[in-house]
Amino acid sequence: MEIPSKYLAKAVENKWYDYWMSHNYFHSTPDEREPYTIVIPPPNVTGVLHMGHMLNNTIQDVLIRRARLQGKNACWVPGTDHASIATEAKVVAKLKAQGIDKNDLTREEFLEHAWEWTEEYGGVILEQLKKLGCSCDWDRTKFTMDDDMSEAVIKVFVDLHNKGLIYRGYRMINWDPEAKTTLSDEEVIHVEKQGLLYYLEYKIEGSDEKLTIATTRPETIFGDTAICINPTDERFTHLKGKKAIVPICGRVIPIIEDEYVDLEFGTGCLKVTPAHDENDKVLGDKHQLEVIDIFNDDATLNSFGMHFEGQDRFVARKAVTKELEASGVLVKTENHVNKVGTSERTKAVIEPRLSDQWFLKMEDLAKPAIDAVLKTGEVKLFPKKFENTYRHWMENIRDWNISRQLLWGQQIPAYFYGDGKEDYVVAENIEEALKLARVAANNEKLTIENLKQDTDALDTWFSSWLWPMSVFDGIRNPENEEIKYYYPTNDLVTGPDILFFWVARMIVAGYEYRGERPFENVYLTGLVRDKQRRKMSKSLGNSPDALKLIEQYSADGVRVGLLLSSAAGNDLMFDEALCQQGKGFSNKIWNAFNLTNLWEIDETIEQPNSSKIALEWYEAKFQKVLVEIEDHFSKYRLSDALMSIYKLIYDDFCGWMLEMVKPAYQQPIDVVTYNKVMSIFEENLKIIHPFMPFLTEEIWQSIKERSPEEALIIAKWPEAKPINETLISEFDFASEVITGIRNIRTQKNIAFKDAIGFSVVNNENAATTFDEVISKLGNLESFEYVTEPVEGALTYRVKSNEYFIPMEGSIDVEAEIAKLTEELNYTEGFLKSVQKKLSNERFVAGAPEQVVASEKKKEADALAKIETIKSSLASLK
Repeated sequence: MEIPSKYLAKAVENKWYDYWMSHNYFHSTPDEREPYTIVIPPPNVTGVLHMGHMLNNTIQDVLIRRARLQGKNACWVPGTDHASIATEAKVVAKLKAQGIDKNDLTREEFLEHAWEWTEEYGGVILEQLKKLGCSCDWDRTKFTMDDDMSEAVIKVFVDLHNKGLIYRGYRMINWDPEAKTTLSDEEVIHVEKQGLLYYLEYKIEGSDEKLTIATTRPETIFGDTAICINPTDERFTHLKGKKAIVPICGRVIPIIEDEYVDLEFGTGCLKVTPAHDENDKVLGDKHQLEVIDIFNDDATLNSFGMHFEGQDRFVARKAVTKELEASGVLVKTENHVNKVGTSERTKAVIEPRLSDQWFLKMEDLAKPAIDAVLKTGEVKLFPKKFENTYRHWMENIRDWNISRQLLWGQQIPAYFYGDGKEDYVVAENIEEALKLARVAANNEKLTIENLKQDTDALDTWFSSWLWPMSVFDGIRNPENEEIKYYYPTNDLVTGPDILFFWVARMIVAGYEYRGERPFENVYLTGLVRDKQRRKMSKSLGNSPDALKLIEQYSADGVRVGLLLSSAAGNDLMFDEALCQQGKGFSNKIWNAFNLTNLWEIDETIEQPNSSKIALEWYEAKFQKVLVEIEDHFSKYRLSDALMSIYKLIYDDFCGWMLEMVKPAYQQPIDVVTYNKVMSIFEENLKIIHPFMPFLTEEIWQSIKERSPEEALIIAKWPEAKPINETLISEFDFASEVITGIRNIRTQKNIAFKDAIGFSVVNNENAATTFDEVISKLGNLESFEYVTEPVEGALTYRVKSNEYFIPMEGSIDVEAEIAKLTEELNYTEGFLKSVQKKLSNERFVAGAPEQVVASEKKKEADALAKIETIKSSLASLK
């Protein structure tokens, strides 16, 4: 058939993706086959395709396509996460641009805008994944805010609350003043920052004495409710029971004693601000101190900040410092490095804050999940090194703050019926809540209007921790056919940065709600970095446009480029040259197909023995590599699996086998060889298909007419057969012989069309299996075994075998002698200079060891070269 001389990726990609979709190859329903299930780590609904997504989803697609070829019922569930903080920020920004303030809207009005935004932008990333070739079951696409998904989340909240595992507590939390919500400890990144330590003087009430206190946050003095000293510190024994006066605000506060105070830090005295520091809160509770919150929810100072009210905390810090300095209270400042908590989402500096929040008790829930990874091995992490990280997190787990002060998300199903903090009930809906409230309040007259639902939303992770179950409706309908067939899933592919946020919590949920693991294997990819090892980011401008890469290098080219150097758990140093290499590989395979397509087939000619043995060798090599591939896949070394296939196809198939079997110029090929070559080509296409789906389907369908039932995407993975190791070993030797002939042709400018003689002294007793192949690829007019070296011939060795190519008629002998003589003279001169240096005792004694070793190697190389040149000259004379 007529095929283009160049591979036209764009047309091919659209054609075959539409073909796969129209024939429903990606869709899965339960049947008698073994299921193979992957759930996608749901990207944020706000997201667009970046390099991390590209790597992660390419890996998943490789695994799912291979499972399909293995005859498994492959199901890859796609979807997106509602991403409370990120999405709400996007919607607020859009409203602001339209002149609308979020605070002027009711919850229902805001959610209308949020859903509108989601419907307009929410599916972008999933559509982009199709360009990459991702074979997800798009009919199963889920969104964490879908009605059934939300219902599952609420059901779980109610269940855990009824079990006494969810509680409401007034605790010190992490407050994000930009998103205006609380964050869990895991969503806070501690960044080392250069700051100052401010030394302030507090007057002692009723005396002229002053006490110096060191603080990193002078703006928080308005929340001071005590000064603490260590009871063992003799410097301050006389202050016991006295009081101090807070600068600027003049508040009189007690001086308390506690061994918590570090005698060595700062001045040995500590200002206690219970509302704005977790450790200070512990001290405050212990000593029954007043709690004064000085911040608004946007981290500006409130009325306790006096004339600094309304100022941002960092602006206020400068203004307060200036006033303290002017009044003589600021003694000095020192540079001070400390770790500052920042929001993972907004990058804002976290403000410790006391607040009523909902928490989930994690200690007992975590135990089965700890055992599953660290004891029984029911869940395996790849690479194994992440088990230590998992252990650290899980064995030091804290209660999970699951409430967020946001509108976008599942609203907490707690309904308040009275004025007290404990006057609430938890139920799946308001009708059920009313029944419970009437009982709790002992008041049958309560109506729905008397109930007020908690305005907070649940942490986004509280919905995604149910993902492997909820996508199959396993929470609402735990005995349905799909959850029983597809769960537990097989492989999870994700980044190590969410090992705790998501992976560990899914394991916890799996054991709590189904009594078993949610997946068997967790493949943890590395981060995609640039060539300078910097993390890809918009701010650095080092993150390439994913879709432009696909357009430039093809989807297959980008997939290969990403996977060639992405070993599990190790960061990928991304370089566009890798994508160019992937594109080059596509062209290599396409050119190989083009070559076979040009061959004329003759059914009357016999198969040459050289072709027969070449095909037998390649089948043996294919089987050997197939074992390698299976081993790599079993260890999730996808990069190594790809490299094995790459070398097999690029070097062995294109570089050797096709050369061995191709007919002479303008001559036909025998039908036996041709059919076997195309059969082998098809086997090659099967093993590379998971990595390069578009190119392989195009060639597969171009080889011959095929029905939809014969498409490559659902073909059968090659079967393992016995490996002929002897044939592989014999060819390895023969290939060195052929390379030697080619090298001499190149060095001596002997054209391939010119046949040459060839003799061998077979000291190695090497097999003669590939002699006809050697003759063909070397274009030998004669091939004979001799017992003595051939005079007047060029020579080379493979192990102890000696090979000779007569020079008569092939080269200008006189010119070759002159050239070799000149090279000999130069090398002997070079050897003298090296030996002179080595005979210098001062040089040998004083030079670094590696320098001396380098000179000795130069000497050995020169001696070997001289011997070779002399041997060549002797054969020519």
